Amino acid sequence: MKKGVLKVSLLLVVLFMSLSSMAESPRKVVCIGETVLDILFRNEKPISANPGGSALNSAVSLGRSGVNVYFVGETGKDHTGDIIRSFLRENGVNGTCVRQYEGMNTMTSLAFLDEKNNAHYSFYMTRPRQREDFILPVINPDDIVIFGSFYSVNPDIRNQMRRFLDYAHDRGAIIYYDVNIRPPHSSMIGIIRPYVIENMKIADVVRGSRGDMRTVFQCSDADSAYVKYVEPSCRYFISTGGTNPVIVNTGTVREEYPVKKIKTVSTIGAGDNFNAGFAFGLIQLGITRLQLIKGLSPKQWSELIKYTQMFSQNSCMSLENYVSKAFGNKMKLHH
Repeated sequence: MKKGVLKVSLLLVVLFMSLSSMAESPRKVVCIGETVLDILFRNEKPISANPGGSALNSAVSLGRSGVNVYFVGETGKDHTGDIIRSFLRENGVNGTCVRQYEGMNTMTSLAFLDEKNNAHYSFYMTRPRQREDFILPVINPDDIVIFGSFYSVNPDIRNQMRRFLDYAHDRGAIIYYDVNIRPPHSSMIGIIRPYVIENMKIADVVRGSRGDMRTVFQCSDADSAYVKYVEPSCRYFISTGGTNPVIVNTGTVREEYPVKKIKTVSTIGAGDNFNAGFAFGLIQLGITRLQLIKGLSPKQWSELIKYTQMFSQNSCMSLENYVSKAFGNKMKLHH
């Protein structure tokens, strides 16, 4: 056999093996967002400290539930950052896409729990002198991307975020956007609202909370927010509001799903674990992006919301920001 033919044959074999490996690899979830150490206070006294950040909380719950999950984010090269990276490894999250910065202090959040166990926050951080591009995993068709909060509209990293979203979209991932803009950023709404709209346009599913209705959309109800802001950009809108029913708008169907009332310990991770449950449900039910685009059946939506509530409610039963390890192990058995 001639050398040229041999080289081509070897290249074809490598390509075939690469494609085969890609086809056999499990679907992954990529969560991108800030890394935070959450210090919880009740009655003005610290009671717990947990690695946090919206996307990180989702990632940890998925990792505990046996999902192939990557977290994309950044920490300082400090002790707090070491704690967070170690915690990700211990909970089944691939943290190879966490960039470390010299001279940056990893963000710390003081979360003050009120009488209803809802949190009010104060954030403390230093920015890196110069941000580099995100470290990204290879994204394959039907992988799932979870992103949102101020991190996704932060002007300092908006260009990197947009490149990442374009990449994920071009690769055929299901993109799930949790708006999640907290009141401290309400003074910047004029600057960041165009980025929120850009995010909704590239997303396959958008979730907004009751707080987002007021802060971002300046609406008093989910239906008004959907018609005025979401529907022109994204077909699917899920709105949540504590113990109020979950509302799903699809453009053709509007459905409400009652929320089971439970005794909460902390609601910090409720929304983040709602997002994790949605991603888990997509994988568990085998829902592809093509199926999502064509439209899901009422039964599929009902099953998806069931998973969101299971994850969300479990996370509210402890001071952690994620589902319990026992819950995660139980979900693994059915996964």
